[in-house]
Amino acid sequence: MVKSVVGEENFIDMQPNRSNNYCCGGGGGFLQSGFKDERLQYGKLKDDQIKATGADYCIAGCHNCHAQIHELSEHYGGNYPVVHLWTLICLSLGILGPNEREYLGDDLKEVNVFHPETAM
Repeated sequence: MVKSVVGEENFIDMQPNRSNNYCCGGGGGFLQSGFKDERLQYGKLKDDQIKATGADYCIAGCHNCHAQIHELSEHYGGNYPVVHLWTLICLSLGILGPNEREYLGDDLKEVNVFHPETAM
């Protein structure tokens, strides 16, 4: 599904992947556990895995992963945008609202945005 949304030529899979992929360390209540230093230390493995892809974006399927990976990107200096899967699906369908683009990079912020002042 992701390949059909972003285009197969734009998809870079992590290694290892699927059932052998690494956990980001944010799920199961860990985001709210109060052990931030431990959570970020555990998440370094995921951050390194993401950086190794060289991808421009990281797509997260759930809210906990998104929050954790976004924080890992900032904490470890990767500064890669992390987007929700639903954001890219809506963007590809042309139904992503202007107020739903917070996590998109400058290359995608204006894609399919209707600007009434220029629609004459």
